[in-house]
Amino acid sequence: MGLAHRQGARRRVLLRHERALWTQGLTHIAGVDEVGVGPLAGPLVAAAVILPRECELRGIDDSKKLLPARREKLKVQIEACAIAVGIGIVEVRDVERLNTYWASIEAMRRALAALAVSPEQVLVDARHIPDLGMPQLALIKGDACSYSIAAASIVAKVVRDEMMVVLDGHYPVYGFARHMGYGTAEHLAALDRHGPCPAHRRSFLPVVQARLPGL
Repeated sequence: MGLAHRQGARRRVLLRHERALWTQGLTHIAGVDEVGVGPLAGPLVAAAVILPRECELRGIDDSKKLLPARREKLKVQIEACAIAVGIGIVEVRDVERLNTYWASIEAMRRALAALAVSPEQVLVDARHIPDLGMPQLALIKGDACSYSIAAASIVAKVVRDEMMVVLDGHYPVYGFARHMGYGTAEHLAALDRHGPCPAHRRSFLPVVQARLPGL
């Protein structure tokens, strides 16, 4: 089985929720997903994507399954094909204030509000967004079973990675461009050596436990 055939088959599987809604006459179905709940540093980012029924992009899948270069290429294709794309960002100070669960809800709410077209139905990755004001369906492992949510996960991941590369330029000793703020051995060693910077989530245990420089 060739790559194109496998991608086509995977696309058909991922589109089953969207197809069911299209059959009901809906045309503006938004998939929404967030990235950045687990890292020790950086913002939490969500994306919302409305794709047209005729969109024929192949290779879309859960962003965690894709290499960075593939995600970046797909993001460009998604943005060119989409009816609308919205981005929601919750900065570190608000992640700390809200906690990661509510920060992820807020990021998704902001992404949906940023859409130029109002969705008729929202497909959400494993969460219910309170008081959203539009129909929503929470799908467990939605980024692995919905085409629209998978597309949103790709866009959100690329946007957040780009933001972490910028932070790496401001705080190069931590290696943000390599680990994107996750708690790798390199990151934990840098935290122990240099202490936290303004990009760190200071309520997270590894950051709290990091010694301050000079101590």
